[in-house]
Amino acid sequence: MELAERLINNLKSLSESKQAEVLDFMEFMKIKTDKEEQKEWQSFSLSSAMRGMEDEESLYSLDDIKETFS
Repeated sequence: MELAERLINNLKSLSESKQAEVLDFMEFMKIKTDKEEQKEWQSFSLSSAMRGMEDEESLYSLDDIKETFS
């Protein structure tokens, strides 16, 4: 028996209120998984965008960003 079939059979044996709890948990897990995947893609995107920048010559020096007061 496949996992999905086992889940459905077990779910059918529960009361409607317990089925609602299972549904809430499944929706929570879906949201959590989506957020984790989004974080992974954001990290990948940022690392891809920044790739090779450490080898680029700086356009500015410390003197360019220092503020002088008279």
